Amino acid sequence: MSFARDPATHAYYDARADEYDEWYAGEGRFGAPGRERPGWADEVQQLVALVDALPAARTLDVACGTGFLTRHLHGLAVGLDQSPAMIAIAQERLPDGLALVGDALALPFADGSFDRVLTGHFYGHLVPAERDTFLAEARRVARELIVIDSAPREDKPAETWDERVLNDGTTHRVFKRFLTAAEILEELGEAGGTGEALMDGRWFSAVRATLWAAELD
Repeated sequence: MSFARDPATHAYYDARADEYDEWYAGEGRFGAPGRERPGWADEVQQLVALVDALPAARTLDVACGTGFLTRHLHGLAVGLDQSPAMIAIAQERLPDGLALVGDALALPFADGSFDRVLTGHFYGHLVPAERDTFLAEARRVARELIVIDSAPREDKPAETWDERVLNDGTTHRVFKRFLTAAEILEELGEAGGTGEALMDGRWFSAVRATLWAAELD
């Protein structure tokens, strides 16, 4: 979803809003010959089922994008993204929730406003200092964090400036890391969290962590 502090990445995701779900659905360029992703559709359904199975709670979805996953949350769902175009789509999908334009690294909410922070395909876009800031903000507003991101791939370095092409032919460079569930948990552990793997697939990784609960008491 839209990256918090890099203007070029922000512009890319705002321009991508109308076609973003093609990535999940395997449509458009993602359904073209040579773009086969074996098992992709099954793993997308696993992600949807994972989110749908979460207990009802006050959940903040950071970098929610179009709300593709946000709409499956139970309880109060609030989506936050820096892209107005993404938020416009997300709000239509959250008739009983709220979608807001805002900065993921300076969350516009009071301490303890939520039970849970969820973030999909955002954590892997953050450089180290930004990861620290994001985790501090997530810890400030909630006790639980769920991170969903892209698993390591044979055709991509673990960390890279990835070239992305939109349907209009424009190209964009985006910082991206590909992480196993264990790698995400290790980083959260170094920051003081404890957690568990929820998914460790070919295409997606997902973890749940308790964020420094002892320090919040």
